[in-house]
Amino acid sequence: MTHLVPLLVVVSYLVALFAVTWWARRLNAKGGGGAVGYLLAGRGLPTVVVAAMLAGLAVGGASTIGVAERAYSVGISAGWYNAAWAAGALVMGLFAAQRYRRWELTTLPELFERHYGVGGRLLGVLGQLVIQMVITSLQYVAGGAILSSLLPEVFSFHGGMAATAVVFVGITLIGGFWAAGLTNVVNVIVIYFGIILGAVLTVGQLGGISGLQARLPVGHPGFDLDAVGSGLILAWFIVMITMSHSTQSVIQIGFAAKDEKTAGRGYLLGAAIIAPVGFISALLGMAATVLFPEIVPAEALPKVVLGLPPLAAGIILAGLWAADVSTASALLLGSATLVTNDLIHRFGPWQMNAAQDLLLCRVTVAVLSVITFGLALTVTGILKMLLVALTLTTSYTLIVLMTMLAPKLCRRGSAVWTLGMTKLALVVWLAAPNQWKILPHPVYFLWLVSLVTFFMVAVVDRRGIGVLGGTGKETTFQNGPVS
Repeated sequence: MTHLVPLLVVVSYLVALFAVTWWARRLNAKGGGGAVGYLLAGRGLPTVVVAAMLAGLAVGGASTIGVAERAYSVGISAGWYNAAWAAGALVMGLFAAQRYRRWELTTLPELFERHYGVGGRLLGVLGQLVIQMVITSLQYVAGGAILSSLLPEVFSFHGGMAATAVVFVGITLIGGFWAAGLTNVVNVIVIYFGIILGAVLTVGQLGGISGLQARLPVGHPGFDLDAVGSGLILAWFIVMITMSHSTQSVIQIGFAAKDEKTAGRGYLLGAAIIAPVGFISALLGMAATVLFPEIVPAEALPKVVLGLPPLAAGIILAGLWAADVSTASALLLGSATLVTNDLIHRFGPWQMNAAQDLLLCRVTVAVLSVITFGLALTVTGILKMLLVALTLTTSYTLIVLMTMLAPKLCRRGSAVWTLGMTKLALVVWLAAPNQWKILPHPVYFLWLVSLVTFFMVAVVDRRGIGVLGGTGKETTFQNGPVS
């Protein structure tokens, strides 16, 4: 019975999500129906929904429970993880989001084929799917951990994973991108209310910030912003800025904006929403160090929540779970878009009407959800692999930025070789990590490989690429640079 109030809060939150999802179905129809309405919200998302969708994608289990776990040992500096995510959204909003929207793309691999041929598109979609499916699997694991830790009388770990799957897969199947965007407006509100309430109550009982600082164990870094290490902090920023320009689930939000200015403003607002969450979660992890000095760090946030009054615990639980569900919905839709647009539609011999296209999208979402859930059940260590998986985006970002900013240096073979060599470099790193201890994170190694490969191809390959200007008109650079 001690978990009745938190459970009722979570159930109320779920009812609200599905009410919003059901209402969002009408917006899909207004957006033209079919794949564009379902996967891109008819390209009609307003600024607030773009920002909420981005913030919901960024703030997941790693950004809350994961940050609190790290803060248990390294203090407030763990919050730089979310600050790095916000930096990626900021740079995207300032320099790339409007241009992406102007090009009327559906996926990043579609852009690659325009300039680099079918091989670039295939390598692009396969790499993107690997990245997104790994991160989607993480959301099942995080959801199971949240529910089983905070409602152990109701959910086992696998039961929590299944409940998480039912919620975000259901939202995605019923309402598509509009539902994901509108439910993320609800999710972001619940996330913030939950973690701020948790921080105020927990830090307050310790005597405020000064009391928390005074009661930290001897040697704990506390409020030292560099405690996690400048090399790792820089790596986080590099990974997140890189990832934000070249991961389908991130850039698809901009593709779905109603116009270029909306896309840019949405990413900037999203960056402002994302930034504080990590440092608030880090405060909760630090408080756990004082209140529960003998626990495993991964239990930091659950232990803090369980020590609060039932109503507050329920609100915070809903906020943590909202973070997980919001991330998973965007990832699942991004993966479904890659499969339908870049594989089935591109290489399939059939033509479909809008109703058939919509059915295909929903079937794809269902199949991907089964695959990723199976991966979550069988793969261990997925939390530790999150940032490593994201390092694969280095080559995607390099190709995109060079296509935008220096097309005369791009060659027909640039995408295939750069994408392929970067994937090989990650395999080499994982196979012999001790050989690379001079570097604090694989992102440095992968950026080096990507840059060297790209410029070697620029020297050897003399075939220019087609380049889209601001109006969408294509110009071809033949036989290398045009003077």
